[in-house]
Amino acid sequence: MRALRLIKEEQLEFGEMPDPPPPGAQEVLVRVRAVSLNHIDLFGLRGMAFAKRTLPLVVGVECSATVERLGAAVHGFKEGESVVVYPGQFCGACKACKAGRENLCENIAGIMGFHVDGMARERLVVAANRLIHVPPQVNAVDAACTTVTFGTVQHMLFDNAKLERGETILIQAGGSGIGTTAIKMSKMVGAMVIATVGSADKVAKAKALGADHVINYREERFEGAVRKITGKKGVDVVFEHVGPDTWAGSLISLKRGGRLVTCGSTSGISAETNLYTIFQQQLRIIGSFGSTVQNCKDSLAKMAAGLKPVIDTEIKLQDFPAAIERLRSRDVFGKIVARLD
Repeated sequence: MRALRLIKEEQLEFGEMPDPPPPGAQEVLVRVRAVSLNHIDLFGLRGMAFAKRTLPLVVGVECSATVERLGAAVHGFKEGESVVVYPGQFCGACKACKAGRENLCENIAGIMGFHVDGMARERLVVAANRLIHVPPQVNAVDAACTTVTFGTVQHMLFDNAKLERGETILIQAGGSGIGTTAIKMSKMVGAMVIATVGSADKVAKAKALGADHVINYREERFEGAVRKITGKKGVDVVFEHVGPDTWAGSLISLKRGGRLVTCGSTSGISAETNLYTIFQQQLRIIGSFGSTVQNCKDSLAKMAAGLKPVIDTEIKLQDFPAAIERLRSRDVFGKIVARLD
């Protein structure tokens, strides 16, 4: 079968690899239909896996697929059914897993496409408990944005930040895959959205998604603009995933008692923090990573109801390396998705 593998740091190779073995009793063989690109793919290319891994490694952390063959003891799925693959290899037995908090699994065996072989290949075998049904109203490209894109935002906004109707949220990098999703999900619950983007055309696109205010951070300091928009009060929630480039301004943008939720750090890993601001303003900083299986199910339900991901481009799997460079340069609005069918 064809696959896209990381041969060494920053070097991808598209070619043939052996077909997967038949599924075990509790496993399912699936045919991959679409793979979406994410910043975690870029981190993996740079060798930022934070754990041992063996190269070559099949990349791709987020995909949609079709069931091809069921293991002898698998129930609840059928051949030809559309599914998504949960990327974290959770144990299913620890306290966190039993509580439905798979992204806090105490015995996690790795993340597909990051620590172990991922989804950028034609077929793969996966444990049945890591497959999630896709509603018939959701196509393969949109479904490929479930686990990392929609699921991450669902977890950040509602499990962690507890965003509510009538609150104000600042969404950093509003033109990214999770940024565009955050705009749409925040508006869906009735929040006022302030988004930052890096170009005039992205300003227009973010407004078209429903953002109430859009700031071009290349033209003005976003924290100053936020203070003006909110009458110097600040926002209830900051949706942060940029890191050092925006960290200090994000904290300044919060109102007293505000919440900052962060799932990433695309501009670096270290940022100075004014601790006086944290305790004097009684701010809450919440780390958020990935999603739970329930987050993914809730995300698919939202897609089925009409809340679709923003798709920048559909590409072929062999064009993944060039698309990664676009992601690196932030020359995207929404998601890039590679189709395999």
